[in-house]
Amino acid sequence: MPDDVVAARAVAEEESAFAHPPVDPDVTLAYGDHPDQVIDFYVPRVEAGPGGSVPLVVVLHGGAWRAPYDRRHITPFADFLARRGFAVANVEYRRGSGGPVADADAAPDPEGASPIAGRWPDTFDDVAAALDALPDLAREAVPQADSRRTVLTGHSAGGHLALWAAARHVLPADAPWRTARPVPLRGVVALAPIADFAVAGKLDVCGGASRQLLGGDDRFEERRPYADPALLLPTGIATTLVQGRADLVVPEAVAEAYADAAAKAGEVVGVTLLEDVGHFPLIDPAVDACAVVAEEIAQLAW
Repeated sequence: MPDDVVAARAVAEEESAFAHPPVDPDVTLAYGDHPDQVIDFYVPRVEAGPGGSVPLVVVLHGGAWRAPYDRRHITPFADFLARRGFAVANVEYRRGSGGPVADADAAPDPEGASPIAGRWPDTFDDVAAALDALPDLAREAVPQADSRRTVLTGHSAGGHLALWAAARHVLPADAPWRTARPVPLRGVVALAPIADFAVAGKLDVCGGASRQLLGGDDRFEERRPYADPALLLPTGIATTLVQGRADLVVPEAVAEAYADAAAKAGEVVGVTLLEDVGHFPLIDPAVDACAVVAEEIAQLAW
């Protein structure tokens, strides 16, 4: 297929995914004091089955860890899952701001440069805190949610955060986010995740976002063992990657590299490859790829 046709299709896919109006949650609860430290909850739109409980799907949105892309763009996907009978928790977290450095104390860029990706260590602090607070918050917001059937999903940069959150028990011993045991999850479904920082860097995924997330080139190798899912294996948690073969934003090679790293670590990671599918259909309720994602989640959750 000609490159211009592929590029035009990618633009159309993005426009379709972002054309849906945001869907307000049923309940929003805070897991911290910062305005971005909140979780939106969606109750299932269909009646619960026997026993009255439903699985809980935790959603981590993408957007290259950059400030302009907040959780609102993925609310139609969250609502789509709720209409499939899941309880849904859509997590917000602190992202990057204007300026050339991604450390937490970086000042905004007075020249208005493109937003940087993430804030070290705030982005990771928030995801860890949200997951730790989630069981209690979910009991309050969605009592019918069964936390024993929790599936973690995320798209793009959120896919990275989902894989990272499931691997906290294999973080280096001095990592502040390390847990003594695995987070209780049925599994992870990572959607076009930025799952291998070395490969993502070589491909300049999202304009070098993974390097920005870790504070730039000077800090990249030092911090990578604390943040790169490809180095945090095996996790012992069932994991599936869903990837479009026509993805121009996070190419298939990134998912393949993570799956290869998992295999070398003795772990089998499922990879579902979708032909003629790019980056955004995975979270677009209007297209078939999104239904495939829901089925992958259901296979782990039910």
